[in-house]
Amino acid sequence: MRRPSVRRSWYWPTVNFRGVKPVLMTPETEVGPWRVLEQRGQGSYGAVYRVERAGHPEQGPFALKLALHLNDPRFEREGELLSRLQHAGIPRLVERGTWEVQAGGGFPFIVMEWVEGVPLYEWAAQHPLTSRQALRLLAQVASALAATHEAEGVHRDVKGDNIWVRTRDAGAVLMDFGSAYYRRARVLTHQFPPPGTPEYQTPECQRYQWEARHQPSARYEAQPADDLYALGVTAYRLVTGRYPPALDMRVTEQGFEFFRPPRLPPEALVSVSPELAEIIQQLLSDDPSGRGTTQEVAEVLEHLAMTAGPQADHRITPLPARSNPAQPLQPRSSRAEAPWLAMAALVYLWIGAWWMKEGHVPVPEKVPQSQVHEQRDGGTVGLGAQVLASPPEARPDEPGMSGIALDIPKKPLPGQRLPPCERYTVEIHGGCWAQVSGAVSPCSASMYEWKKACYLPLIAPSRPSTSDTP
Repeated sequence: MRRPSVRRSWYWPTVNFRGVKPVLMTPETEVGPWRVLEQRGQGSYGAVYRVERAGHPEQGPFALKLALHLNDPRFEREGELLSRLQHAGIPRLVERGTWEVQAGGGFPFIVMEWVEGVPLYEWAAQHPLTSRQALRLLAQVASALAATHEAEGVHRDVKGDNIWVRTRDAGAVLMDFGSAYYRRARVLTHQFPPPGTPEYQTPECQRYQWEARHQPSARYEAQPADDLYALGVTAYRLVTGRYPPALDMRVTEQGFEFFRPPRLPPEALVSVSPELAEIIQQLLSDDPSGRGTTQEVAEVLEHLAMTAGPQADHRITPLPARSNPAQPLQPRSSRAEAPWLAMAALVYLWIGAWWMKEGHVPVPEKVPQSQVHEQRDGGTVGLGAQVLASPPEARPDEPGMSGIALDIPKKPLPGQRLPPCERYTVEIHGGCWAQVSGAVSPCSASMYEWKKACYLPLIAPSRPSTSDTP
């Protein structure tokens, strides 16, 4: 019987191969021996397809990640690191190559084992979560990270979206090594911010970005401690439904300084076991050495998953409102959270300077921090991106609310937005300023004064991350 011809269907929306999406494939397209079944995701640099080996469907599905740009070197780096890793919690590399489409040009691809499952936060929203289950999942991720670090690699984008829980055995799998780096690998990111998702970046990374902001050639070198901190953020959000407060900045007479807003421990928010609460606090240490080594963390988590007390088998639930005045939201799928990013960015532009200058902790009931989440492409919220829906009402006993307002300086403040200014803002002395509605001289100490009106500086947002997370 004659075998029907294979339909090959792919297209370029642009003919010069320099567009954002130069090639997309439809079902039945063949890339070497791999036949496309369906597209399952797309990021900034690659698209993921469920494929099968042509002529051997009995082998089951595989995941093919295809570059969206000709000769993209990111895939060479990702494929090389995956080739060094053999771990149950990391997708196994099956093949890597280039889909040649013209002389000297093609689209790199990698083929991995197919992982049937859902992202971690989505899984937690669909299943009752206990502390023992959380410890077990985190132990599996830490073990995968230990293997990565042993191979001299750093993942650089550990988060709930990149940790999948397998359907068949509820095991955790560390996914998407598109932002990963290994020693002596080719450097691909030459500007800020470094790859990754801002909410998961370490204090040392955030400080470096600020201190080296005027050095175009500066580059942050991620370490295993960065992955461990991101695992701590993931764990905190997994059990509480919110992010821990990020490192903040405030204005002093000497300039800007960093400080850590008060962080409620997990046990103050939810009924988490003491063993899990303690390891989360360790992973979120501001001191990189205080987080421990990856292998130590993996071993401790595995030990705690087996030996934690009876409370570890109780479902994690929010504490009563009287014990928890800042009630956290329950974990939910990040697909439903992306719209909050646009709102957060808009609010950040208008009043970001207020909280940096005053150093206040955001009021959760205004805009809960758990509603400002990462996007699939690594996020768009920059350094210290914690926001308020509106400035809190001043009270006489609040620090910083008394005294004489500062005059607007003769030149822009560090990090201030420069002209052309946004709508509803004005240019004063080369910087963009927002007038505080209803506030007149004498202004509070949290504001700047100009011609008997009160203003706040507009802070320039950080550039979106380049993390590729299809």
